[in-house]
Amino acid sequence: MGKFINPFSDWGFKLIFGQEITKDLLICFLNDLLKGEHTITDLTFKDKEQLPETKDMRGIIYDIYCTTDQDEHIIVEMQNRYQEHFLDRSLYYASRAIVSQGVKGDWDYRLSPVYTVCFMNFNVDSKSPKKFRTDIFLTDKETGQVFSDNLRMIYLMLPLFTKEEEECETDFERWIYILKNMSTLERMPFMARNAVFQKLAEIADITALSKEDRDKYDESIKIMRDNIAAYKGAVLEGKIEIAKNMLLDNEPIDKISRYTGLSKDEISKLN
Repeated sequence: MGKFINPFSDWGFKLIFGQEITKDLLICFLNDLLKGEHTITDLTFKDKEQLPETKDMRGIIYDIYCTTDQDEHIIVEMQNRYQEHFLDRSLYYASRAIVSQGVKGDWDYRLSPVYTVCFMNFNVDSKSPKKFRTDIFLTDKETGQVFSDNLRMIYLMLPLFTKEEEECETDFERWIYILKNMSTLERMPFMARNAVFQKLAEIADITALSKEDRDKYDESIKIMRDNIAAYKGAVLEGKIEIAKNMLLDNEPIDKISRYTGLSKDEISKLN
């Protein structure tokens, strides 16, 4: 185990990205994420979900109301826990953030853009993007021209980010490298480049946690690991079911192995 917390536990995610006292970290991250598009100057947390107390409760989703240097207003949702039908779930919550802007009585239907930022420290189903960062807009099917940016989904699939420390060229890439590897790091990289990483090191230092916070963190890690185990179990069950159906159709074992990822020996045992 490294020196720093795991940022993808619910408690760790909240510590870094879900507190007023650390909102400058979130502003820096979002500005690096949206570099060249928006410059966020301030943000407030709205309708924060509470930290789940049991593994059956859903993960935290933050509705973050951001103000830019152009006096624009953007709603950013942060999601970080895998659940079944993850992509549909992220779209559902983004749509809810659109609908919640409705006003009774006279209203001109002017909307603040809703950006959903999904940290995916896992691989999802076959419909999911197969690259590290995927930006989804409403576009014209024929021309690809953006029709509206009021609903935008940004998926960050961390297993597909493969750069090493010395290969990171931008602060956004440095953020992703740190978040992906934080729980195994013995030192915080890039502190000489940007003071935000110095503050992140201070906030995320496991040894600096109080006993009460350490207990909460340890419980959050246990819940996270239980969820990962349950997810992997569900994936394996799905592969086994596919393999069984293909065996019933007399498909060759080589083909079944290619489709499911199961070994030939595992498939033979299903006969």
